[in-house]
Amino acid sequence: MLKAFKNHIKQNLPFLKESKLLIAISGGVDSVVLTHLCKEAKLEFALAHCNFNLRGNESDADESFVLELAEDLDVEVFIQNFDTESFAKNEKLSIQLAARQLRYDWFFELSEQLNFDYILTAHHADDNLETFLINLSRGTGLEGLKGIPEVNGTIVRPLLSFSREDIEDYAKTNHLKWREDSSNASTKYLRNKLRHDVIPVLKDINPDVLANFQKTLTHLNDSSAIVEGAADSFLNKAIVTIDDNQISYKISEFEALNNPKAYLFEIFKDYGFTQWKDIKNLLKSQSGKLVFSKTHQLLKDRGYLILSEISSKENNETVTILEDQNEIKLPNGILCIESVEEIGETDKSTIYIDKKTLKYPLTVRHWEKGDYFYPLGMQGKKKLSKFFKDEKLSLLDKQKTLLLCSDHQVVWVINHRADNRFKLTKQTQDILKIKYQK
Repeated sequence: MLKAFKNHIKQNLPFLKESKLLIAISGGVDSVVLTHLCKEAKLEFALAHCNFNLRGNESDADESFVLELAEDLDVEVFIQNFDTESFAKNEKLSIQLAARQLRYDWFFELSEQLNFDYILTAHHADDNLETFLINLSRGTGLEGLKGIPEVNGTIVRPLLSFSREDIEDYAKTNHLKWREDSSNASTKYLRNKLRHDVIPVLKDINPDVLANFQKTLTHLNDSSAIVEGAADSFLNKAIVTIDDNQISYKISEFEALNNPKAYLFEIFKDYGFTQWKDIKNLLKSQSGKLVFSKTHQLLKDRGYLILSEISSKENNETVTILEDQNEIKLPNGILCIESVEEIGETDKSTIYIDKKTLKYPLTVRHWEKGDYFYPLGMQGKKKLSKFFKDEKLSLLDKQKTLLLCSDHQVVWVINHRADNRFKLTKQTQDILKIKYQK
């Protein structure tokens, strides 16, 4: 296996030979073998071990084992202890997901602080098959069937082409010591159940199942590249506008497709959506219809689908402005207020008002039902809901619209229209310039 490993590094991962590496080590046979192989291949590396404190003395014994291994191999080692159960409870995560998040967050932090180029993990071919079957059982799309990537950013998995049997044979042949995680024997978790009850049956039916699986992954990745190319080509035609807040798509482009649902899935799957029937129905639904994921919303607005991130509660809070403030941070921008001697150019993002008409503190808030103002250049008052309709603002645009207010009166529908009650007159002595910058 050592010869095959060296050849694999030389042919497929040559950049590792010139890099500073951090090996994620649990103490189990997989990560121990990876560590020894990297040592034999004369790669430059340090070890990183997480003690999740989930198995009492067993967890502490794993930590001690890794410390001894690092000393024997004369390599640097980093140890981090976590209160995993408390973290999982606070973040409302399963123990497995909590441990994963803690582990990778620490690895990335360590890499950044100490200038490691890559993080190596000991995932192998059997892990890849397990992940494939887990995703398959959950009804994933093509993306979930492509397997674990060998290189994903700074994460590298050099053992992905080797089987669990290859790794265990190498460990036994070279009389290596490792730790057994007692939780791996339990079939409580889906991955373990597949490992102990399903994959052995597949290997018994076909001893070449792993080799054939690797061929299947190659075909799936090739097919995925074709799908991604088709989706990119379609997006070039379908996207109307794109900015930091939202993306607008022409519905007519989806309607012209033979299979719009497939394109809808490919385009919106990464935003957490799962209600594909509802999303397809948006194409024919009335304007204003919304579909939500945990992080995003998709709106039907006349002839468009508009994708945006769901606003956080923080962005909906009222901002108070004191008289001596001239730069105020708002959601997605900054409000600049300054006294000027004369009027310059005006546009939707800049207004000039009579300072004497204001009552401090000013406030900035989102619009509410029943709000009205006196649009500059018009006679009388107008409800904001009617103003928005006349301006043809989408539901998302309405949600994001901010109001600058003085004593509960609207001074400015920011980036749209100022209020007539605060305009400059011949009697104005103090001119305020107010500008909103994204």
